[in-house]
Amino acid sequence: MRLRVYLGVIDAAERRRLRGLLGRDAEVVFVTDAAQADVVIDDAAPARAVSSAPPAEAGTALTPRELEVLRLMADGLGNKGIGAALSISAHTAKYHVASVLAKLDVHSRTEAVTRGLREGLLPL
Repeated sequence: MRLRVYLGVIDAAERRRLRGLLGRDAEVVFVTDAAQADVVIDDAAPARAVSSAPPAEAGTALTPRELEVLRLMADGLGNKGIGAALSISAHTAKYHVASVLAKLDVHSRTEAVTRGLREGLLPL
């Protein structure tokens, strides 16, 4: 299954950053028409996400701290950067990242960010 993403971001640098971040995942395809997209990232309009993936089961939902970690992962931060942003050690950040990956049933940060976008866990 491929996730179709429309980037209607005006700022070229931000558009390149998002394209680079999301483009790492082989399942992400960029489209030129917002009507064909599963996810619309647009400066002028609120984001909408349509997902065919089931929501996380009870007991596997991310904690508020894990959601913060996922958002920082989406910004491209590593464990040291996440630790600095949250005033925790890099080791603790690594623990939170591992927990996020396990709860989302993914194997990489890119997959976690993609899953977070699909499930509406990440603000666009």
